[in-house]
Amino acid sequence: MSTPSGITKRSEPFTIGVLVSGSGTNLQAVLDAVKSGSLCAKIGVVVSNVVTAKALARARAANVPAIVVDHKAFPTREGFDAAVVEVLRAHGVECVVLAGFMRLVTPVLLGAFPDRVVNVHPALLPAFPGVHAQKQALDYGVRVSGCTVHFVDAGMDTGPIVAQATVPVLDGDDEARLGDRILEKEHELLSTVLQWIADGRVSVTRDAGARPRIVIRAPEGS
Repeated sequence: MSTPSGITKRSEPFTIGVLVSGSGTNLQAVLDAVKSGSLCAKIGVVVSNVVTAKALARARAANVPAIVVDHKAFPTREGFDAAVVEVLRAHGVECVVLAGFMRLVTPVLLGAFPDRVVNVHPALLPAFPGVHAQKQALDYGVRVSGCTVHFVDAGMDTGPIVAQATVPVLDGDDEARLGDRILEKEHELLSTVLQWIADGRVSVTRDAGARPRIVIRAPEGS
């Protein structure tokens, strides 16, 4: 028997927490979507493990709390994740987005937000997981690449896929040019998926012996 997990549709914005390590372009895309009203949500807090991350300045410019939790201050990944969970819960976070967060998360974080930790990856998973996905795609010689938004599990880019967008690989592409075009799609797709989650349309079913599977319900009135 399958057991769906999801959130009930609500009229008020739901609260997102964003984990970052670098420049934060995907964070900026979510901030812009919230500001424009295309994403009915609020960002409750941005957390970085890197004190110099440019993403922190993006958050502060948008009047969003920006907090540093330095992973080097913790002897274990689990201890670091417990501290991050404490910050997220203190800000009422219901859904966590990994936006260029360069840390592998542990069951401590995943268990605190079951089926509500979201990652965006610059490849069409399950192809080319891990780092330098664009280079992997070019080295393999694919003609189509893209990005994937998925829920995070204990593996490396192995969680249930929510949505994907494609990008053609053009003659003369290098890693940077392909990466820039994929990044544009990441910005669009991530905000779209977050709105689906905010609307309670995304759930995960788990059948015995099968991989978890995403179900996306049609919007009300469609």
